[in-house]
Amino acid sequence: MPALKLTIPTLLTMIRIVLIPVLVLVYFLPYDWSNEVVVGIFIAAAITDWADGWIARKYEMTSPFGAFLDPVADKLIVAIALILIVQRNPDLIITLSAVVILGREITISALREWMAELGQRAVVKVSSIGKSKTIFQMVAIGFLLYGEPLLGLPVQQIGVSLLVIAAVLTIWSMIIYLRSAWPAITAER
Repeated sequence: MPALKLTIPTLLTMIRIVLIPVLVLVYFLPYDWSNEVVVGIFIAAAITDWADGWIARKYEMTSPFGAFLDPVADKLIVAIALILIVQRNPDLIITLSAVVILGREITISALREWMAELGQRAVVKVSSIGKSKTIFQMVAIGFLLYGEPLLGLPVQQIGVSLLVIAAVLTIWSMIIYLRSAWPAITAER
């Protein structure tokens, strides 16, 4: 069995995973400053997500383990953050948006796995709509984790609006992925 080579991008991904329990712990702390720290942790995680991909591509530090771990880390932190947000705000719109986002993540992860089994992983590569969805989703989560007015801005309402936009983009991107994979899916029968 070959030794696992830890690259800088993979270490950044691992840091993102380690930040998840810290995010949860700080989220539940009963201090006035906990919202700011939670958002800071979430932003740090988002920056490591961007940085690990950039470093891996620029310096050719990609690895099979890193390619596996990076999307897992992304989905874990988004899922945990959405669960925390819904727990604090069991509002129908927030809950439905979170369910759509999480359902899509599970569906597309399974689709990618299946397409890889068929040797057609490239069919479900990341689209521009998927990238836009991620931006709206991450900004929405940051706003909703903070959740309190800031400098006169209705942070919670802005976060909810951005989360709804992310949910719509989520459905749109899922349709794009499913349409791309449809020939391979129907050929399998």
